[in-house]
Amino acid sequence: MSYWRGKVVLVTGGSSGLGRAIAETFSAAQARVVIAGLEPDAVDAAARALVDAGGEAMGIAADITRQDHVDSLFSQVVERFGGLDVLVNNAGRSMRGRLVDTTPDQFRDLMELNFVALVRCTRAAIPLLLPRRGHVVNIGSLAAKAASRWVGAYPATKHAVAAFSQQLRLELGPEGLHVLLVCPGPIVRHGERLYPLQGLEDVPDRARRPGAGVRVRPIAPRALGRAILRACERRKAEIVVPAYARLLFAAAQLWPRFGDWMVLRMT
Repeated sequence: MSYWRGKVVLVTGGSSGLGRAIAETFSAAQARVVIAGLEPDAVDAAARALVDAGGEAMGIAADITRQDHVDSLFSQVVERFGGLDVLVNNAGRSMRGRLVDTTPDQFRDLMELNFVALVRCTRAAIPLLLPRRGHVVNIGSLAAKAASRWVGAYPATKHAVAAFSQQLRLELGPEGLHVLLVCPGPIVRHGERLYPLQGLEDVPDRARRPGAGVRVRPIAPRALGRAILRACERRKAEIVVPAYARLLFAAAQLWPRFGDWMVLRMT
C-alpha cells in the first residue's frame, strides 16, 4: 500500500507551475489533495483535472496574505477531510531589479507573500499536523542559500524561509513534525518568459529569465515532485537541486570572497 494512500495534502499556489506538478504527484500516489490559489477558475480547473484522472481533490480560492482567507482555507480542509497530513508552502513569486533600486515597499510586498503568508499557513497547519506526525514542505530556492545579482528582494525572502524551516525543525521536530526545505534551481517552463522589471533599472536580459541567468540545467517539475515525496517518506531535512550546488554553498560559508566569485561566474 502506498505511504500516501488516503493522506491529506494541501498545496498553496497549486494551480499552475511547480505547485500543480507537486499536487499531481501526490494525487498519483493516492493522496487526497487540496489545491489553494488566488484565481478561482485556475484552482477549479486544476482540482477537476486531478478528479478526472481518478484522484480525490478539491480546489479552494484563497489569498494567503490575508489571515481571514487562511482561517477559512483550513476550516474547509478540516470540514471536507477531517485533518491534514502535509502542507506544501509553494505559493510565491520572484522579481527582477537592482537591489539599490528596490524600495522598502517592494521588499515589504514580496516578504508578505513569500514569507509572512508561509508563516500564516504553517501556524494554521501545525495543530493539525502534529497529531499525525505530518509534514511541512517549504519551497525555497537556490537563492535561499546564496544571493545573486538583479533579483531585488527575492533572496532576502527565501533566506527567511530557510531560517524559519530550521527553527521549525529544531523546535517541533522532537514533537513529530517533519520539515523539508526544498531549494531548486530554475524550473522548466513552457515558452519563453522574461520577468518584468520593477522599475527602470538597467538589468541584463539574461537576468530576466528564470533562474536569473544561473548556469544550471532547468529542473523538470514532476521529477522534483517525486523527489519531494521520497524526501518526505524518509523525513529528510533538505533537498538542493542540483545537488552539486551544495559545494558552492559550503565554500561560500568557509570563504565568502570565493563564494562571491563563484556566484559571479555561475550567474
